[in-house]
Amino acid sequence: MESATAAATPVAPAWTDPKRYLWLLGLIVPLIPFMAWGLVQATGAGAFYWFGPVLVFAIIPALDLLIGKDAANPPDSAIKWLEEDKYYRWCTYLFLPLQFASLIFACTLWSGGELSFIESLGLAISVAMVGGIAINTAHELGHKRKSYERWLSKIALAQTGYGHFFIEHNRGHHVRVATPEDPASSRLGESFWEFLPRTVAGSLRSSVALERVRLDRLGKPFWTISNDILNAWAMTVVLFAGLTIAFGWAVLPWLIVQAVAGFSLLEVVNYLEHYGLLRQREDSGRYERCQPEHSWNSNNIASNVFLYHLQRHSDHHANPVRRYQALRHFDAVPELPSGYATMIVCAYVPPLWRRVMDRRVLAHYGGDVTRANVLPRKRERLIARYGGS
Repeated sequence: MESATAAATPVAPAWTDPKRYLWLLGLIVPLIPFMAWGLVQATGAGAFYWFGPVLVFAIIPALDLLIGKDAANPPDSAIKWLEEDKYYRWCTYLFLPLQFASLIFACTLWSGGELSFIESLGLAISVAMVGGIAINTAHELGHKRKSYERWLSKIALAQTGYGHFFIEHNRGHHVRVATPEDPASSRLGESFWEFLPRTVAGSLRSSVALERVRLDRLGKPFWTISNDILNAWAMTVVLFAGLTIAFGWAVLPWLIVQAVAGFSLLEVVNYLEHYGLLRQREDSGRYERCQPEHSWNSNNIASNVFLYHLQRHSDHHANPVRRYQALRHFDAVPELPSGYATMIVCAYVPPLWRRVMDRRVLAHYGGDVTRANVLPRKRERLIARYGGS
């Protein structure tokens, strides 16, 4: 029995993970509200309540530029060992208590009556940076086979009220990615501000439809506690109600603001992950199998550390249950010019985004725009401009 157990336990390889302890830096994110408050106390400047967006949209992009990229992959012999090393799991598990501690701390500040409207708004946006990146933590946990990790995923989503993401992403997006049918795949010529309402509404409709089908197969009604959308949303209701009871009605508007800004941060990441990329139809009429070339990737170290390797998106779609520390880089995939943090800023400015990204989409398809996932209302105009084979 002892020999069988030993054989089943992965042996640590000679290779060591150079980023092993860097993953702990991801735990800085849920500390944003505490750091913002500390900076305010140290300087007396209420503007530091806006520290969250400064960190995400200025400091991390600067770190991406300064630190550079890392395309190194773990050797195949180390993959199983990496997957089984529980240290990496705790780097994600610990995010959640810190996430909710920061939300409670923010509620104490909002309810104190000492913050101005601008300071309260800045704090809400800083809290939204935590909630938005928490959706990425939920993304990592929600793909795993262990039921408690999937429940932790729902808990992480409660802050932003985006519990249906758990359904749509796993059973919808991963099936329809890089096709016109996927509400989370952006199209060539589509601005982020046009994509945002389409993906929010489309993902919600898709998640409801997918969960209804699952429950029908089980012979259960839609309105049941077994409904994974309803029980995930119930967590948000309980969370917001509890915080409102504890701290007063003054916190509720700010909870809503941070939730909307938080899930919008997720959706801008969705926007840049598959922009303009399209799986081609086979002779059977079905779409080709999802390949590494159907995701935009980035190896910028700073963004990858803060986002648990989300930017190695091609390997994630090829191996959805693979844990973040074991995700690999592929050479022949479309690559973003910088990390997600920088590209989010570009996405917020449509002319800048088009100038940076449209030519990359065209280059990926050899100048043939008809092979890209094109916004329907701009299709004829783009074909006339760029041509096609």
